[in-house]
Amino acid sequence: MLLSGFDPAAVALAATRLAAGDLVALPTETVYGLGARADDDAAVAKIFAAKGRPADHPLIVHVLDAADAAAFSTELPALAKRLMDAFWPGPLTVIVPRAPAMAAAAAGGQTSIGLRCPAHPVARALLTAARAQGVLGVAAPSANRFGRVSPTQAQHVVSEFETDLLVLDGGECEVGIESSIVDCSRGGAVLLRPGVLTQAQIEAALGQALQANDAQAPRASGTLAAHYAPRATVRLHSAEALAARLSQPLPTGLAVYSRTVEVPHVGLRRQMPADALAAAQQLFAVLRELDAAGAQEIWIELPPQGSEWDGVRDRLTRAAAAFEA
Repeated sequence: MLLSGFDPAAVALAATRLAAGDLVALPTETVYGLGARADDDAAVAKIFAAKGRPADHPLIVHVLDAADAAAFSTELPALAKRLMDAFWPGPLTVIVPRAPAMAAAAAGGQTSIGLRCPAHPVARALLTAARAQGVLGVAAPSANRFGRVSPTQAQHVVSEFETDLLVLDGGECEVGIESSIVDCSRGGAVLLRPGVLTQAQIEAALGQALQANDAQAPRASGTLAAHYAPRATVRLHSAEALAARLSQPLPTGLAVYSRTVEVPHVGLRRQMPADALAAAQQLFAVLRELDAAGAQEIWIELPPQGSEWDGVRDRLTRAAAAFEA
Protein backbone atom coordinates (compact mmCIF):
# COMPACT_ATOMS: atom_id res chain seq x y z
CA MET A 1 0.00 0.00 0.00
CA LEU A 2 1.75 3.15 -1.23
CA LEU A 3 0.53 6.35 0.45
CA SER A 4 1.78 9.92 0.46
CA GLY A 5 3.90 10.57 3.52
CA PHE A 6 2.74 14.19 3.42
CA ASP A 7 -0.88 13.14 4.04
CA PRO A 8 -1.58 13.40 7.80
CA ALA A 9 -4.14 10.60 7.56
CA ALA A 10 -1.55 8.27 6.02
CA VAL A 11 0.97 9.15 8.74
CA ALA A 12 -1.66 8.53 11.43
CA LEU A 13 -2.47 5.13 9.90
CA ALA A 14 1.23 4.23 9.79
CA ALA A 15 1.67 5.23 13.43
CA THR A 16 -1.30 3.07 14.44
CA ARG A 17 0.20 0.12 12.60
CA LEU A 18 3.55 0.59 14.28
CA ALA A 19 1.89 0.78 17.68
CA ALA A 20 0.10 -2.49 16.91
CA GLY A 21 3.37 -4.26 16.10
CA ASP A 22 3.12 -4.14 12.30
CA LEU A 23 5.78 -3.13 9.78
CA VAL A 24 5.82 0.22 7.97
CA ALA A 25 8.26 1.51 5.35
CA LEU A 26 9.28 5.12 5.84
CA PRO A 27 11.53 7.63 4.13
CA THR A 28 14.56 9.13 5.82
CA GLU A 29 17.05 11.57 4.38
CA THR A 30 19.52 8.68 3.90
CA VAL A 31 17.49 5.72 2.53
CA TYR A 32 14.02 4.26 3.04
CA GLY A 33 13.69 2.14 6.16
CA LEU A 34 11.61 -0.92 7.06
CA GLY A 35 10.31 -0.01 10.49
CA ALA A 36 8.86 -1.67 13.58
CA ARG A 37 8.48 -0.42 17.14
CA ALA A 38 11.86 -1.01 18.71
CA ASP A 39 10.55 -1.96 22.16
CA ASP A 40 8.57 -4.95 20.81
CA ASP A 41 10.86 -7.91 20.05
CA ALA A 42 8.09 -9.78 18.23
CA ALA A 43 7.51 -6.80 15.93
CA VAL A 44 11.26 -6.45 15.30
CA ALA A 45 11.43 -10.16 14.42
CA LYS A 46 9.14 -9.37 11.48
CA ILE A 47 11.85 -7.10 10.06
CA PHE A 48 14.44 -9.87 10.13
CA ALA A 49 11.97 -12.29 8.53
CA ALA A 50 10.90 -9.89 5.77
CA LYS A 51 14.46 -8.95 4.85
CA GLY A 52 16.00 -12.40 5.29
CA ARG A 53 18.44 -10.73 7.67
CA PRO A 54 20.39 -12.66 10.34
CA ALA A 55 18.88 -11.97 13.76
CA ASP A 56 22.30 -11.16 15.24
CA HIS A 57 22.92 -8.34 12.73
CA PRO A 58 21.77 -5.27 14.71
CA LEU A 59 19.32 -2.62 13.59
CA ILE A 60 19.41 1.14 14.09
CA VAL A 61 16.67 2.61 16.27
CA HIS A 62 15.24 5.91 15.02
CA VAL A 63 14.10 8.38 17.66
CA LEU A 64 12.51 11.81 17.62
CA ASP A 65 15.00 13.48 19.96
CA ALA A 66 17.63 12.99 22.64
CA ALA A 67 15.00 12.49 25.34
CA ASP A 68 13.63 9.43 23.56
CA ALA A 69 17.17 8.24 22.87
CA ALA A 70 17.83 8.23 26.62
CA ALA A 71 15.04 5.68 27.11
CA PHE A 72 17.09 3.09 25.18
CA SER A 73 20.40 3.64 26.97
CA THR A 74 21.80 3.14 30.46
CA GLU A 75 23.64 6.38 29.79
CA LEU A 76 24.35 8.69 26.89
CA PRO A 77 28.14 9.16 27.00
CA ALA A 78 29.51 12.69 26.72
CA LEU A 79 31.03 11.96 23.31
CA ALA A 80 27.70 10.69 22.01
CA LYS A 81 25.97 13.82 23.28
CA ARG A 82 28.47 16.01 21.43
CA LEU A 83 27.72 14.20 18.19
CA MET A 84 23.98 14.34 18.81
CA ASP A 85 24.18 18.09 19.46
CA ALA A 86 26.17 18.61 16.28
CA PHE A 87 24.41 16.33 13.80
CA TRP A 88 20.90 15.47 15.02
CA PRO A 89 18.55 15.48 13.28
CA GLY A 90 20.73 14.09 10.51
CA PRO A 91 22.71 11.21 9.00
CA LEU A 92 24.64 10.18 12.12
CA THR A 93 24.13 7.06 14.27
CA VAL A 94 25.71 6.76 17.72
CA ILE A 95 26.24 3.42 19.43
CA VAL A 96 25.75 3.65 23.18
CA PRO A 97 25.24 1.25 26.11
CA ARG A 98 21.78 -0.31 25.89
CA ALA A 99 19.23 -0.26 28.68
CA PRO A 100 18.89 -3.98 29.59
CA ALA A 101 15.10 -4.04 29.33
CA MET A 102 14.95 -2.29 25.95
CA ALA A 103 15.25 -3.38 22.33
CA ALA A 104 17.22 -6.62 22.76
CA ALA A 105 16.08 -7.94 19.38
CA ALA A 106 16.83 -4.67 17.60
CA ALA A 107 20.33 -4.70 19.11
CA GLY A 108 21.00 -8.20 17.79
CA GLY A 109 21.41 -9.35 21.40
CA GLN A 110 24.29 -6.96 22.12
CA THR A 111 24.63 -4.79 25.22
CA SER A 112 24.96 -1.70 22.98
CA ILE A 113 22.43 -0.06 20.67
CA GLY A 114 22.62 2.22 17.64
CA LEU A 115 20.45 5.35 17.79
CA ARG A 116 19.66 7.94 15.12
CA CYS A 117 17.43 10.99 14.87
CA PRO A 118 16.35 11.36 11.22
CA ALA A 119 15.84 14.74 9.56
CA HIS A 120 13.27 13.79 6.90
CA PRO A 121 9.97 15.59 7.60
CA VAL A 122 7.90 12.46 6.96
CA ALA A 123 10.04 10.36 9.29
CA ARG A 124 9.74 13.03 11.96
CA ALA A 125 5.98 13.30 11.52
CA LEU A 126 5.69 9.53 11.86
CA LEU A 127 7.90 9.41 14.96
CA THR A 128 5.82 12.20 16.50
CA ALA A 129 2.54 10.42 15.79
CA ALA A 130 3.93 7.09 16.98
CA ARG A 131 5.24 8.59 20.21
CA ALA A 132 1.71 9.80 20.96
CA GLN A 133 0.72 6.12 20.86
CA GLY A 134 3.51 5.00 23.19
CA VAL A 135 6.22 4.19 20.62
CA LEU A 136 9.51 5.77 21.71
CA GLY A 137 11.63 4.47 18.86
CA VAL A 138 11.40 2.70 15.51
CA ALA A 139 13.94 0.07 14.48
CA ALA A 140 14.42 0.58 10.76
CA PRO A 141 17.13 -0.96 8.58
CA SER A 142 17.03 -0.25 4.85
CA ALA A 143 13.80 -1.45 3.24
CA ASN A 144 15.27 -4.07 0.92
CA ARG A 145 16.20 -7.74 0.96
CA PHE A 146 19.29 -8.36 3.04
CA GLY A 147 22.57 -7.58 1.30
CA ARG A 148 20.96 -5.92 -1.71
CA VAL A 149 20.91 -2.31 -2.90
CA SER A 150 19.26 0.09 -0.48
CA PRO A 151 16.12 1.96 -1.66
CA THR A 152 16.11 5.72 -2.14
CA GLN A 153 12.65 5.97 -3.70
CA ALA A 154 9.30 4.62 -2.51
CA GLN A 155 8.89 2.55 -5.66
CA HIS A 156 12.16 0.77 -4.88
CA VAL A 157 10.54 -0.48 -1.66
CA VAL A 158 7.38 -1.58 -3.42
CA SER A 159 9.45 -3.61 -5.88
CA GLU A 160 11.25 -5.38 -3.01
CA PHE A 161 8.21 -6.51 -1.02
CA GLU A 162 5.15 -7.88 -2.79
CA THR A 163 2.90 -7.66 0.26
CA ASP A 164 0.39 -5.27 1.79
CA LEU A 165 3.27 -3.40 3.44
CA LEU A 166 2.34 0.23 4.09
CA VAL A 167 4.92 2.44 2.36
CA LEU A 168 4.98 6.16 3.07
CA ASP A 169 6.21 8.02 -0.01
CA GLY A 170 8.45 10.92 0.94
CA GLY A 171 10.06 11.44 -2.44
CA GLU A 172 13.67 10.75 -3.35
CA CYS A 173 16.11 10.57 -0.44
CA GLU A 174 18.30 13.66 -0.18
CA VAL A 175 21.47 11.97 1.15
CA GLY A 176 21.24 8.63 -0.66
CA ILE A 177 23.57 6.43 1.43
CA GLU A 178 23.18 5.25 5.00
CA SER A 179 24.25 7.19 8.07
CA SER A 180 27.75 7.36 9.49
CA ILE A 181 27.98 5.09 12.55
CA VAL A 182 30.18 6.10 15.49
CA ASP A 183 30.66 3.76 18.44
CA CYS A 184 30.66 5.70 21.72
CA SER A 185 29.92 2.73 23.96
CA ARG A 186 33.49 1.95 25.08
CA GLY A 187 34.98 5.22 26.30
CA GLY A 188 36.39 6.66 23.06
CA ALA A 189 34.78 7.18 19.68
CA VAL A 190 35.28 4.84 16.71
CA LEU A 191 33.92 5.28 13.20
CA LEU A 192 32.40 1.93 12.23
CA ARG A 193 30.71 2.97 8.97
CA PRO A 194 31.40 6.12 6.94
CA GLY A 195 28.60 8.18 5.46
CA VAL A 196 28.48 11.68 4.01
CA LEU A 197 29.92 13.24 7.16
CA THR A 198 33.69 13.47 6.87
CA GLN A 199 36.15 12.34 9.52
CA ALA A 200 37.15 15.98 10.01
CA GLN A 201 33.55 17.02 10.68
CA ILE A 202 33.06 14.21 13.20
CA GLU A 203 36.34 14.91 14.99
CA ALA A 204 35.57 18.63 15.16
CA ALA A 205 32.26 17.84 16.89
CA LEU A 206 33.94 15.38 19.25
CA GLY A 207 36.76 17.76 20.12
CA GLN A 208 39.22 14.88 19.75
CA ALA A 209 40.48 12.33 17.26
CA LEU A 210 38.56 9.20 16.39
CA GLN A 211 40.16 6.00 17.67
CA ALA A 212 41.10 3.11 15.39
CA ASN A 213 38.58 0.35 14.82
CA ASP A 214 39.35 -2.97 16.52
CA ALA A 215 38.12 -6.52 16.97
CA GLN A 216 36.19 -5.61 20.14
CA ALA A 217 33.90 -3.16 18.33
CA PRO A 218 30.20 -4.01 18.50
CA ARG A 219 28.55 -5.40 15.41
CA ALA A 220 26.96 -2.59 13.40
CA SER A 221 24.45 -2.33 10.61
CA GLY A 222 25.77 -2.47 7.05
CA THR A 223 29.36 -3.38 7.93
CA LEU A 224 29.59 -6.90 6.50
CA ALA A 225 32.33 -7.28 3.88
CA ALA A 226 29.79 -8.00 1.11
CA HIS A 227 26.71 -5.77 1.07
CA TYR A 228 24.73 -3.27 -1.04
CA ALA A 229 24.97 -5.56 -4.08
CA PRO A 230 22.87 -5.36 -7.26
CA ARG A 231 22.04 -8.47 -9.29
CA ALA A 232 24.67 -7.50 -11.87
CA THR A 233 28.32 -8.26 -11.12
CA VAL A 234 30.15 -5.14 -9.88
CA ARG A 235 33.80 -4.58 -10.83
CA LEU A 236 35.78 -1.59 -9.55
CA HIS A 237 38.64 -0.12 -11.60
CA SER A 238 40.97 2.84 -11.39
CA ALA A 239 40.48 5.33 -14.21
CA GLU A 240 43.57 3.98 -15.98
CA ALA A 241 42.52 0.34 -15.61
CA LEU A 242 38.99 1.11 -16.74
CA ALA A 243 40.21 2.90 -19.87
CA ALA A 244 42.50 -0.04 -20.65
CA ARG A 245 39.77 -2.64 -20.21
CA LEU A 246 37.37 -0.64 -22.37
CA SER A 247 39.90 -0.81 -25.23
CA GLN A 248 39.58 -4.61 -25.27
CA PRO A 249 36.65 -6.82 -26.36
CA LEU A 250 33.74 -6.16 -24.02
CA PRO A 251 31.43 -8.67 -22.32
CA THR A 252 27.75 -8.92 -23.16
CA GLY A 253 25.46 -6.83 -21.00
CA LEU A 254 28.15 -4.40 -19.87
CA ALA A 255 27.26 -1.17 -18.08
CA VAL A 256 29.76 1.51 -17.09
CA TYR A 257 29.49 4.11 -14.31
CA SER A 258 32.46 6.46 -14.58
CA ARG A 259 33.51 9.87 -13.40
CA THR A 260 36.37 10.78 -15.76
CA VAL A 261 36.61 8.02 -18.38
CA GLU A 262 34.76 8.60 -21.65
CA VAL A 263 32.81 5.52 -22.82
CA PRO A 264 30.83 6.59 -25.93
CA HIS A 265 30.99 3.07 -27.40
CA VAL A 266 29.17 1.48 -24.45
CA GLY A 267 25.42 1.83 -24.77
CA LEU A 268 24.55 1.34 -21.12
CA ARG A 269 26.52 4.01 -19.30
CA ARG A 270 25.98 6.62 -16.61
CA GLN A 271 28.09 9.60 -15.56
CA MET A 272 29.23 9.71 -11.92
CA PRO A 273 29.06 13.28 -10.55
CA ALA A 274 32.32 15.00 -9.73
CA ASP A 275 30.85 16.11 -6.39
CA ALA A 276 30.89 13.49 -3.62
CA LEU A 277 27.54 14.47 -2.11
CA ALA A 278 25.83 14.31 -5.49
CA ALA A 279 27.45 10.93 -6.20
CA ALA A 280 26.21 9.58 -2.87
CA GLN A 281 22.70 10.85 -3.50
CA GLN A 282 22.35 9.00 -6.80
CA LEU A 283 24.52 5.92 -6.18
CA PHE A 284 21.90 3.35 -5.19
CA ALA A 285 19.35 4.65 -7.68
CA VAL A 286 21.90 4.24 -10.49
CA LEU A 287 22.75 0.67 -9.45
CA ARG A 288 19.05 -0.19 -9.39
CA GLU A 289 18.50 1.50 -12.75
CA LEU A 290 21.33 -0.43 -14.39
CA ASP A 291 19.99 -3.68 -12.91
CA ALA A 292 16.55 -2.92 -14.32
CA ALA A 293 18.06 -2.14 -17.72
CA GLY A 294 19.47 -5.68 -17.89
CA ALA A 295 23.12 -5.09 -17.05
CA GLN A 296 25.05 -8.28 -16.38
CA GLU A 297 28.29 -6.54 -15.35
CA ILE A 298 28.77 -3.01 -14.04
CA TRP A 299 32.26 -1.56 -14.33
CA ILE A 300 32.68 1.38 -11.97
CA GLU A 301 35.47 3.91 -11.76
CA LEU A 302 36.86 4.10 -8.25
CA PRO A 303 36.17 7.41 -6.51
CA PRO A 304 39.09 9.66 -5.60
CA GLN A 305 40.82 9.31 -2.23
CA GLY A 306 39.44 12.40 -0.48
CA SER A 307 37.64 11.73 2.83
CA GLU A 308 34.45 13.24 1.45
CA TRP A 309 34.26 10.17 -0.81
CA ASP A 310 34.69 7.62 2.00
CA GLY A 311 30.97 6.75 2.19
CA VAL A 312 30.61 6.19 -1.55
CA ARG A 313 33.86 4.20 -1.68
CA ASP A 314 32.71 2.05 1.24
CA ARG A 315 29.40 1.14 -0.43
CA LEU A 316 31.05 0.37 -3.77
CA THR A 317 33.75 -1.77 -2.16
CA ARG A 318 31.15 -3.85 -0.32
CA ALA A 319 28.99 -4.14 -3.45
CA ALA A 320 31.97 -5.48 -5.41
CA ALA A 321 33.00 -7.83 -2.60
CA ALA A 322 29.83 -9.83 -3.12
CA PHE A 323 31.25 -11.00 -6.46
CA GLU A 324 34.88 -11.59 -5.58
CA ALA A 325 36.12 -15.15 -5.92
